[in-house]
Amino acid sequence: MYQPLADRLRPKELTDVVGQEHLLSQSSLLRRMIDNGNISNMIFYGPSGVGKTTVAGIIARKTNRSLYRLNATTCSIGDIKAICDEVGGFNAEKGILLYLDEIQYFNKKQQQSLLEFIENGSIVLIASTTENPYFYVYNAILSRSTVFEFKPVGTAEIRKVLRRAAETVGKEREMDFSVSPEAEEIIAAGCGGDVRKSVNAVELLAAAVPSDAKTYVVTREEAEAASQRSSMRYDRDGDAHYDILSALQKSIRGSDPDAALHYLARLLTAGDLPGACRRLLVMAAEDVGMAYPQAITIVKSCVDAALQLGLPEAQLPLGEAAVLLATSPKSNSSAEGIWGAMADVAAGKTGDIPPHLKDAHYKGASKLGRGIEYKYPHSFENHWVEQQYLPDELAGTVYYKYGTNKFEQATKNYWDAVKKKSKDGKQ
Repeated sequence: MYQPLADRLRPKELTDVVGQEHLLSQSSLLRRMIDNGNISNMIFYGPSGVGKTTVAGIIARKTNRSLYRLNATTCSIGDIKAICDEVGGFNAEKGILLYLDEIQYFNKKQQQSLLEFIENGSIVLIASTTENPYFYVYNAILSRSTVFEFKPVGTAEIRKVLRRAAETVGKEREMDFSVSPEAEEIIAAGCGGDVRKSVNAVELLAAAVPSDAKTYVVTREEAEAASQRSSMRYDRDGDAHYDILSALQKSIRGSDPDAALHYLARLLTAGDLPGACRRLLVMAAEDVGMAYPQAITIVKSCVDAALQLGLPEAQLPLGEAAVLLATSPKSNSSAEGIWGAMADVAAGKTGDIPPHLKDAHYKGASKLGRGIEYKYPHSFENHWVEQQYLPDELAGTVYYKYGTNKFEQATKNYWDAVKKKSKDGKQ
C-alpha cells in the first residue's frame, strides 16, 4: 500500500519535530505535561503541515493512550459516541485520546456534544484548527481546554527536513539523490512554512527521476516548477486575512514603508485588491489625518486608478499610496475626536439642539424660538463669533485636540489668535 513520503518521515519523538521550540523545549509547559504523563484537553492552533497531528500521535504513545482520529468535516456525533463506547474496553484500557481535526467545522451543537465525553476525564480531547479558536471554538470547549499555537516552520528548519527527505529517497531507490542549495532555498521559501508541502515537492521531483539513474541533483529550475508559487496562508474570511491587514496598518502607522510594501504585496499576491484599497483609505483618515489632510485625496486617486487598472498593474498606484502614507507625518486627532463623539452618542449623551441652531426656514419658526439668537459668523471679523454649538448637557466637551504636527499647530495658532482678538475687542 502506498504511503506518502511525508508520512514515512513523520517524527516519532518530540525531539525530531521541527520548528516548534516554543512548545516542545524541555522547559516548556506542553513538554513538561507530556513528560509527566499528565495531559489535559488541548486545542492545537496553527497552519497546515506544522506538526499538530504528529505531536498528538507522540502524546498518545508517550502517555500510553489509545489514539482515535476524526475529522470534523466528515464525522458525526455518532462517530464520537462510538469511540467513547470503547472507554474501559480491551482496546483502550489506559484511556482514550481523541484527536479531532478541523474542529472549526463543527457547529455549536456538535461541539457541545463533546462536553459530556470530556467532563469526566474518560477521554482526553486534542482538537486542531487552522482558524483562530477564539473565533471558531465555543466557550464551553475553550474553558475546558488549553490553547497551544503552532507556528509556521522557518526556512532553515525546512531545509533540514528537505535533506532528510532526499536522503530517504536515495536509500529507498538505492541511488545518490540530493537537492541543490538553490533548489532547497526555492522549495523552503515556496512552501509557506508547511513542512508537508516541502516534502511533497521532494517526492514529486523524485518521481520524475529516470528509474535507471544512479546519481541525481535537483536543480533550481526543477524546484521552481515543483513549487510554482508560495503557499502563503490566506483566506479572505479567515484569521490570516485580518492578520495581514493589521500588520499593514500598523506598519504604516509606524512609518515603515518597507514593511508596508511587504504586507501590501501579500494582499495583492492573494488577489485581495478590494481589501487593500479599503484599508489604505482607512489609514489615510485614521493614521495620517490632519497631519496631511491632502493624503486621503491622493490615496483615493491611487485607489481609483488601481481599481480601473486591475491586477497586476494595480500594484503600482497602491504601492505609491502605501509609501505616501508610511512616510507622511501622523495624527489620529480627528479619529480620536469622532470616536469620542460616537461613544457619547451611543451612551445616550445627546441633549436637545440649542434653539438658535435649529432650522428656521419655515413659517412660524420664530414663534417656536428657532434661530432667533443665531449669530451669522460671516458677519463678524475673521468670520468667527463666540456662541454655543453643543447641547447644554455637553457644553464645554472637547472631542478634537490639535495634534503636535506642523499643519495642526499652524491651524491652532490661527484660531487662538482669532479668538483672542475677538475677546480683547469686547474688553
